[in-house]
Amino acid sequence: ASGIQHWDFVVANDLDYFQGQITKYVTRWKKKNGLTDLLKARHFLEKYIEVVRREEANDGSEPSRGYVNQD
Repeated sequence: ASGIQHWDFVVANDLDYFQGQITKYVTRWKKKNGLTDLLKARHFLEKYIEVVRREEANDGSEPSRGYVNQD
């Protein structure tokens, strides 16, 4: 164990939901669910990319459908 809880890492680094999920699965894959966790991390990363692309296309002028900017 690294001595730090993942949620503490998320808070300390001001990560958003997607970043938190991605780092959770990437950091635990060897000790928990193996390839399944890496695939989950990829799934969250693909969705995150979709959300960011939508926001960039929106140019921030209006909220993206299904995603609330938490800033």
